[in-house]
Amino acid sequence: MGLSVVNALSEWMEIEVKRDGQVYYQKYERGRPLAPVEPIGKTKSTGTKVVFKADKDIFGDVSLSRDRIVGRLRELAYLNPNVKTILRDEREEPVFSVEFLSKGGLPDFVKLLNESKNVSFAKPIHFKRETEVKNLDGTTSTLIYEFALQYNDTYNSIEYAYANNVRTTEGGVHLSGFRASLTRVCNDYAKKNNLLKKDDAGGLSGDDVREGLTVVVSAKIPNPIFGGGQAKTTLTNPELEGPIKSVVYECLRDFFEENPTVARKICNQGIDAMRAREAARRAKALVRRKGALESAGLPGKLADCAEKDPNLCELYLVEGESAGGTAKQGRDRNFQAILPLRGKILNTEKARLEKVLSNEEIKTIITALGTGVGDENFDINRARYHKLIIMTDADVDGAHIRTLLLTFFFRQMPKLIENGFLYIAQPPLFLVKQGKQEKYVENDAALDAYLVDRGVETARLRIGGPGGRELSGKALAEVLRAILDLSEMQRLLSRRDISLPKLIRMRQGKRLPTHKLIVDGDAHYAYDEKDLAQLRERLEELPLFANSEADEEKKSPRLSEIEIVESRQVEELLNVLERAGLNPELFAAPKEKHNGGDNGKGKPAPFYLLADADERPVFSIPGILAAVKEIGRKGIEVQRFKGLGEMNSSQLRETTMSREKRVILKVCMEDAVESDKIFSTLMGDQVEPRREFIQRHARSVSFLDI
Repeated sequence: MGLSVVNALSEWMEIEVKRDGQVYYQKYERGRPLAPVEPIGKTKSTGTKVVFKADKDIFGDVSLSRDRIVGRLRELAYLNPNVKTILRDEREEPVFSVEFLSKGGLPDFVKLLNESKNVSFAKPIHFKRETEVKNLDGTTSTLIYEFALQYNDTYNSIEYAYANNVRTTEGGVHLSGFRASLTRVCNDYAKKNNLLKKDDAGGLSGDDVREGLTVVVSAKIPNPIFGGGQAKTTLTNPELEGPIKSVVYECLRDFFEENPTVARKICNQGIDAMRAREAARRAKALVRRKGALESAGLPGKLADCAEKDPNLCELYLVEGESAGGTAKQGRDRNFQAILPLRGKILNTEKARLEKVLSNEEIKTIITALGTGVGDENFDINRARYHKLIIMTDADVDGAHIRTLLLTFFFRQMPKLIENGFLYIAQPPLFLVKQGKQEKYVENDAALDAYLVDRGVETARLRIGGPGGRELSGKALAEVLRAILDLSEMQRLLSRRDISLPKLIRMRQGKRLPTHKLIVDGDAHYAYDEKDLAQLRERLEELPLFANSEADEEKKSPRLSEIEIVESRQVEELLNVLERAGLNPELFAAPKEKHNGGDNGKGKPAPFYLLADADERPVFSIPGILAAVKEIGRKGIEVQRFKGLGEMNSSQLRETTMSREKRVILKVCMEDAVESDKIFSTLMGDQVEPRREFIQRHARSVSFLDI
């Protein structure tokens, strides 16, 4: 969206620019500058740094999606060869770090997309041309048009189109022009070389020549016209279509003439697809929607809903006839439809469309949805349900069925995913019982939160000995939330060898260090940008970086710099503890064991947790949280669910189907390249990539059913 929008939607943003020997700095809060741009130090280097924190009041959840960032940086690396980008994500252990650099550009991109597929020829076809375009206002501009393509033995096409480095997900003139010219060149070559028979008088269609095609096109122009609003989903410049068609046709025509072996492979692959088209057309006719579907059309299968407005309708795809029967009893008949699935559906990654459409379970799904299938016949506007929910057991078979369904929708109906229609049911993991009362809890984090809330109902925290200040209710809950957040900060900081307790002890007034610089093993800390600039200026006088082999032999001092971005949030949390009367330095848990009311060294406990007649000494701030959870667990029984089969219809309705209480996971495609690669690797014909994937991730398996 751009820097101005990021600034407007952030709690705060900081800009630091190094140029002309100076370091310039400016800070903003919620879009407004706090002070003019000012020089804060001197430097010998250049560069720009932007740090921002998204505004929770606007977004709610401000966590960044690494997959989306990885996908975007990967695209930019292939679209801009020889530009290096490094991404580090320090939120997880081990730290995720990846470098993006492509020397080959678009051909490398195509090779990546076909990495786990059998390709029809080894080297991608690649062309890059510049041509003059006459604009609508009579002026001329230069169009840089580039494309790379390669065929594989699958039955799907992969097409990526970019305009000025922006991915246009719905294509536009730069993609339609390529398609038209590719179809024309293939037909001309096939007719000229007598590859078509008399019965093939209709020639190759666009779908025929794109079966098994992987292509990336990129157009760079001075004045692009985008459709789709700010999302820029399509390129609409009408003056580009003619020049693009001419460029693509000339390049491919010459290539076909000079490379007859590759040209024949492409054309014959299209001819095979054309001859399968008639069989596919007949199969499609069986499942193509002819008006509203009546429940009687699928006896014993689809239990349709009464509502006719697709926006309000939901379709549950349920694993097994038994669970389907339970779901039918537990549903709301007004807007929820149930379609039980028997066994495992066909793996559509390995099948051509006519074979896909011969599978009874898939045929049933297509007919129930009403959208049709395939590029020519699929129409998202005919969808009978705008929520399609996959509901399978939480075991290996359920995961396999879910994966097969996701493969089908990703390959044959990707627009369902792009339009946000596809979901996965998330049954709760726990049932908490207290006497006759029952409560369903979604996951481990929710169980911890429940135990804390329950503990807060009866617990009181006393600071110090008898007569000390006591916290309970909302005040205690606020402290516990701060402790939870600080524990997460401690986890993040420890990965970069930063001790949160040490950081707290280094606190000056209400300020924590914001940067850590290490020179030859010695740590130096800075508390703000001005402090950092002055520290850098002093350190840059040292021979920190080797400028020659001779310097390297002298083992010149080295500098590493760590920005402690968590300092701002840690400071806010410490303020919460201080307002409640807790000393932040007690956040570190003591190493020694304790007995009774002291810590084993004769020192009394700083805190006491009171519940009913019990008085429990607590020796650290994290210990408060653990003690409250222990109190919250008293008097309850926690049962862990495995799958749908352990629930009756009322439990299934209450936990997984009720709009008021259920949790469903929306299926999104944040990184289309990685998604395609995963489906090809796990579900495709190639065994070796799948074996490598299993070996690479074997140690991270958390659930294995043998």
